[in-house]
Amino acid sequence: MKREDIEHLATLARIDLKDEEVASLTDSITSILGYVSDVNAITTEEKPKEVGALYNVMREDEETHEPGQYTEAILNEAPKREGQYIQVKKILGDNE
Repeated sequence: MKREDIEHLATLARIDLKDEEVASLTDSITSILGYVSDVNAITTEEKPKEVGALYNVMREDEETHEPGQYTEAILNEAPKREGQYIQVKKILGDNE
């Protein structure tokens, strides 16, 4: 990077730099950009894409047990029940 580029970036960032800071940043930023360029060259090389084993993880919908098989057991665990429902505390007012 040139000195003018550093001064322009400092102006855009609203940073007041002294002459010795501009000189130091010119060398530092040039080194950093070179390093980033090397890293980009390594990471952007084309690599063959490896595909692992593919299989269908979806299953057909089917009942795994008889409907209502566990209803009574679940209702017996509830603190209160009303028929076939679990009774809970009312949380909404009449006007809501």
